[in-house]
Amino acid sequence: MQKHKVGLAGEDTAADYLEKLGFTVIERRCHTGHLETDIIAVNGEYILFTEVKARRAIPGGSHPFGTPGSAVDYKKSANLIAAAEEYLRTHKAETSSLQPRIDVIEVYFDPREDELRLLHLNHIKNAVRRRREIR
Repeated sequence: MQKHKVGLAGEDTAADYLEKLGFTVIERRCHTGHLETDIIAVNGEYILFTEVKARRAIPGGSHPFGTPGSAVDYKKSANLIAAAEEYLRTHKAETSSLQPRIDVIEVYFDPREDELRLLHLNHIKNAVRRRREIR
């Protein structure tokens, strides 16, 4: 199965999960210049900038590339912060009352099956932070 299809299925799974938590997805694959945020969602208290990492892997199993979330390295974190800051700057009226947060959602699909079957979803809240508030 193509990596792109796994990524899109992971984003769909994460968006559904966030909606079940009471969030409203307001953007998918949001481009801010050359930067991208997978999902932007709100719930009246928070605005989430969510990076989704999906893999065909067994949760807790050995994987040559580590956990999906480990792919959010320093450079990716800096890009997520920059994208969130720019989004907040350009959408100030809609977002000023919301607390920004950058989360990572890991989605594990069963590697033993041809069809994508969800094994596990791991929601890492505040996965990316900077020393001062993003605004």
